[in-house]
Amino acid sequence: MREGWEIKKFDEVCEFVRGPFGGSLKKSIFKESGYAVYEQKHAIYDRFDNVRHFVDEDKFNEMKRFELNSGDLIMSCSGTIGKIAIVPDGIERGIINQALLILSPKNNLNNVFLRLWMQSENFQESINKYSKGAAIKNIASVKVLKNIEIPLPSIEEQKYIVSILDRAFEAIDKAKANAEQNLKNAKELFESYLQGVFENKGDDWEKSLLNEITEVKDGTHDSPKYIKEGIPFVTQKNIKPDGFTIENTKFITEVDHQKFYKRSNVTFGDIIISMIGANRGMSAIVNLKDTFSIKNVGLIKESENINQHFLLYYLQSPLAMKYVKLMSNGGAQEFIGLTALRAFPIPFPESIEEQKQIVQKLDALSGETKKLETIYQQKIDDLEELKKSVLQKAFAGELRTKEIAL
Repeated sequence: MREGWEIKKFDEVCEFVRGPFGGSLKKSIFKESGYAVYEQKHAIYDRFDNVRHFVDEDKFNEMKRFELNSGDLIMSCSGTIGKIAIVPDGIERGIINQALLILSPKNNLNNVFLRLWMQSENFQESINKYSKGAAIKNIASVKVLKNIEIPLPSIEEQKYIVSILDRAFEAIDKAKANAEQNLKNAKELFESYLQGVFENKGDDWEKSLLNEITEVKDGTHDSPKYIKEGIPFVTQKNIKPDGFTIENTKFITEVDHQKFYKRSNVTFGDIIISMIGANRGMSAIVNLKDTFSIKNVGLIKESENINQHFLLYYLQSPLAMKYVKLMSNGGAQEFIGLTALRAFPIPFPESIEEQKQIVQKLDALSGETKKLETIYQQKIDDLEELKKSVLQKAFAGELRTKEIAL
């Protein structure tokens, strides 16, 4: 730590107000207008608009100690913990709910310096260490937070450090935005080419329904009893943009597999396709010879009538995804049914050899696209690490004004 800096307990430089008990803000007391009730999302997304709940003046006066003031910080304390936002000028007057913490810096602490320190790995590791809750993490005690130590330079040096970090982060964010745009462009370029292949069909192409080309089945829709080890139970979550994985699966007994799920008879080289949820329509070729069962997943058996990799490319194309969306049913959990899946219209060249040639071209372009995606994703990851490193150096007193190489 740099000479002249002090180490202070958090509560020596900041005042804390944890949100009220949940019972103090029951849904029955909420009004359509009045004084705002700020929630987790306002800290998580660093935005103070889109207020859902309000209380009347009597309730506000009763809970006035939980009022937000400009310059305060709020921190999320349950579920997604440790997200911090500074309260700007001009927000709707209001209070916080039980899932937030108000931090009011004292005169010797700059609020932007505080927010940046709270975003650093040291502080984030501290709150995760002291957070309780298995499924949902939450800050167990404000008392624990108050004892966390903060490195504290003079107020003038705090402002100077903030100005350096602002410039550094602006450069990092700009470089990251460029890398993200390049990553998006690479993906869109391949998707555009893929769509062009199936839109610009040759004279020898024909169109058939999927169940006219091959056998189409689905897995169970039941919820089995899971065991620690046994037959892997694959769902739509195991179908990823980069292929099929059997990792993080649950397991069922051999008896259940034989009784309920073996009818699907998944084998090496088949295609599985998600039938439900946000990733419905996502498909992959089964590249494992392991035995497993499937749920809410369609099964497209390998067939001599069509090259399986050609079929997979079509199913991954924007044209096919448009059909999936059009034929989906349901509300919150949309799904494409087995009847619609069997009626999937598939365009393809009559010649298997021509199908293979198209696959070879798409494989080559896909390989180059993935190389670019790897480069751009690594750049994004490196920039995130650089940002963390700069923060760490700043609060260790090691930050220099030299230009950061990106």
